[in-house]
Amino acid sequence: MSRIDVVGIGNALVDVLSHENDEFVDEHGLEKGAMTLIDTDRAEALYAAMGPSTEISGGSAANTMVGIASFGGSSAFIGRVNDDQLGSVFGHDIRAAGVEFSTAPATGSDDPTGRCLIVVTPDAQRTLNTYLGASARLGPADLDHDLLGRAQVLFLEGYLWDEPDAKDAFRQAARRAHEAGNRVAFTLSDGFCVERHRDEFIELIEHEVDVLFANEVEITSLYEVESFDDALQRVAHHCEIAALTRSEKGAVIVTRDEVHVVDAHRVEHVVDTTGAGDLFASGFLYGLTHGYDLGTAGRLATLAASEVISHLGARPQESLAALAADLVVR
Repeated sequence: MSRIDVVGIGNALVDVLSHENDEFVDEHGLEKGAMTLIDTDRAEALYAAMGPSTEISGGSAANTMVGIASFGGSSAFIGRVNDDQLGSVFGHDIRAAGVEFSTAPATGSDDPTGRCLIVVTPDAQRTLNTYLGASARLGPADLDHDLLGRAQVLFLEGYLWDEPDAKDAFRQAARRAHEAGNRVAFTLSDGFCVERHRDEFIELIEHEVDVLFANEVEITSLYEVESFDDALQRVAHHCEIAALTRSEKGAVIVTRDEVHVVDAHRVEHVVDTTGAGDLFASGFLYGLTHGYDLGTAGRLATLAASEVISHLGARPQESLAALAADLVVR
């Protein structure tokens, strides 16, 4: 079997996006800018209250895999859906984007395919309310060990740490990747996720993670420091590579021996920041697995992020390979 660039493991979700005002956020007690796990009743009530919506296949790691495919890379995704309409939509969309997806759907279950209800406010901030549904059933039995061995990089999302079976799958997958001589990449996913699992995340980054992705809020929260520079110094000694985003300030790529400051790409109008971190990771991992230096990988990452925040939805609408054609110089 041939090698592939990246395999991602994460929550298989369908994004339901709606533009709402700040009063809506306050009225429904939402944590603006954060991801909150919700149950079935809350999901149904919030969905009913939302205005006209757009439904797009999503999920953090899945979005990253789609981004890699858009660059022309090879990627695969492992995640659970139900054998229902939304599950079919998710599978069709991710395969149509060029990502290998063969995880068997859940059957005989009352848990429908998971969905993320995303409220986008006028400042382009997204507030995520996630009903995991069938995706929460992800466990070690869903792992494709042959696929994990063939991938240059295994990419894992911090959201997986919220479910015990998914956490077990996470650890087993990381062990398989390292046994095969491959890298493990990990994204912290969300500030509230960091707060829930800080100690475990730090241990994980020190011992099992080669490439870490985080934004400024997440990395300062992880190390409980006020200064981004302080967090930068800490993380440089905890993993091989850390790729840290700073919104309009761009990004910083740091190793024990190198620091690359990468400018953000200019965006005429920021429409929706959903998926910015996911697509940043796609550009960086594409660069990393295709022999580009870290600075160029960082520029590919900010390019991908700039594309996805220019429209509604967390997956690219333009070919990232075409956008990157004039950017990369080996």
